[in-house]
Amino acid sequence: MGFLTSVLGIFGFAIGIPIGLIIGFFVLVYSKPKHQEYPPARPLVETSISVLLDLLPDIPLWMKNPDYERVDWFNRLLSYMWPYLDKAICRIIRSSAQPIFADYIGKFCIESIEFEKLSLGTLPPTIHGVKFYETNEKELLLEPSIKWAGNPNIVLVLKVMSLRIRVQLVDLQFFATIRVALKPLLPTFPCFGMVVVSLMEKPHVDFGLKVLGGDLMSIPGLYRYVQETIKRQVSSMYHWPQVLEIPILDASTAYVKKPVGLLHVNIIRARNLLKKDLLGTSDPYVKLSLTGEKLPAKKTTIKKRNLNPEWNEHFKLIVKDPKSQVLQLEVFDWDKVGGHDRLGMQMIPLQKLNTGEKKAFNLDLIKNSNVVVDSVDKKKRGMLELDLRYVPFREESLKSRNANKDEYQRKESTDEKSSEDDDFLSQAGLLSVTIQSAKDVEGKKKHSNPYAVVLLGGEKKKTKMLKKTRDPRWNEEFQFTLEEPPVKESMRVEVMSKGTGFHFRSKEELGHVDINLEDVVVNGRINQKYHLINSRNGIIHIEIRWTTS
Repeated sequence: MGFLTSVLGIFGFAIGIPIGLIIGFFVLVYSKPKHQEYPPARPLVETSISVLLDLLPDIPLWMKNPDYERVDWFNRLLSYMWPYLDKAICRIIRSSAQPIFADYIGKFCIESIEFEKLSLGTLPPTIHGVKFYETNEKELLLEPSIKWAGNPNIVLVLKVMSLRIRVQLVDLQFFATIRVALKPLLPTFPCFGMVVVSLMEKPHVDFGLKVLGGDLMSIPGLYRYVQETIKRQVSSMYHWPQVLEIPILDASTAYVKKPVGLLHVNIIRARNLLKKDLLGTSDPYVKLSLTGEKLPAKKTTIKKRNLNPEWNEHFKLIVKDPKSQVLQLEVFDWDKVGGHDRLGMQMIPLQKLNTGEKKAFNLDLIKNSNVVVDSVDKKKRGMLELDLRYVPFREESLKSRNANKDEYQRKESTDEKSSEDDDFLSQAGLLSVTIQSAKDVEGKKKHSNPYAVVLLGGEKKKTKMLKKTRDPRWNEEFQFTLEEPPVKESMRVEVMSKGTGFHFRSKEELGHVDINLEDVVVNGRINQKYHLINSRNGIIHIEIRWTTS
């Protein structure tokens, strides 16, 4: 029986295979395939909640959030440029990694570390939306949402005790929202000094790591540990407020000199000046200025018919670079008609002064700054006596000084004989006013050529006039040297318009604003926009700084 069953089984197998192949061939040839139709497309509003929740991570941000904008043009540009960017970025990675690898050679029996293959793959990153921010600072702020599911080919070879270990990175995924700030904005191409990058949330990083052909990430528990470690390390370095600064312009090119202190000048007297008038006298006055400044020079009063005048007049000059700037002193003879005759001059480099210390000078006047010409001219031109003191600004505000009030009181108790001059210097400071821009300024008359006027303590300064615009951008800075903090003072800024052509005499106020300066003194700086009074929709952007010496 067993023999018969085995024979029948072999016979059935031999017969069944050819018959099955023949039947399958005819079914494949003569049967008509039934194509499965795709499900009909339906709007998202008709989709179930569970399906929508699954789709949300893949939906671009510009669809979910109206603050984000599409940048398809940039993604297309990036795809065309990616082969070249790939080579450029890989070249930077190689050069940056070499010193890091060199630190590990010789340690842990490592003989060499090198890239066998280095390529970021053929799939470029994709920007799923960009959000732009408008700030009062001189910067351009944007937040791109980046997703990159790449196919890199990165193979690192470690030679340990003559054994070559190949480590390969595959299937890299990186999702992050990055904040990019281009600042400060400058009038030098490319018009910003540096790029500041930071992460707004922990990035999503996923990748495969093959060592000697085996996937290391398949080890239970290791995958999650490596992911969390990478997220934690990257976040600690670049998560906001931590930033990565990438300089674009050279510091000497991008640097704009700002006031760093005040030079207090006391013109005391002059002796034995030259006689320039017909009656054997002169009408002298002193003109003083700092090199490298475009501000008008300071002048003393005119002493009529006096060759030994005494002034005792105080001046404050704004210093931007105490190491290179020079104080220029010129003594002139005032004349009603024609130009004023120069009686003599002298120059004092600020680097000769010690910070905070008063220094007296008795200077012999010379003809001009040319040493060769002046050595030939032996004519005595008199002497000029003055005191100088350079006091740098303190960046601290009144609020921080009040916090350290006890410390100052203890200092006063140990030094009760502080002079009135020192107290005067400690109160003096510089008020810097920057008129940035204005919006929607319009008047009743047809012309719209706006300019701004700053009024403070009897001083009046104005910006340049911009023609035919209702959204002017001036970006002009004015400086006021004050003897004491303007705690109880206010500053008025007026926006005016002046007609041209046949309307050259017509002026019109487009709006004004009164600013209480107490907040500036307390905080050290304010930078905000103000609604213009007597204007329908006008807004002006002003930045004010207070620095004390």
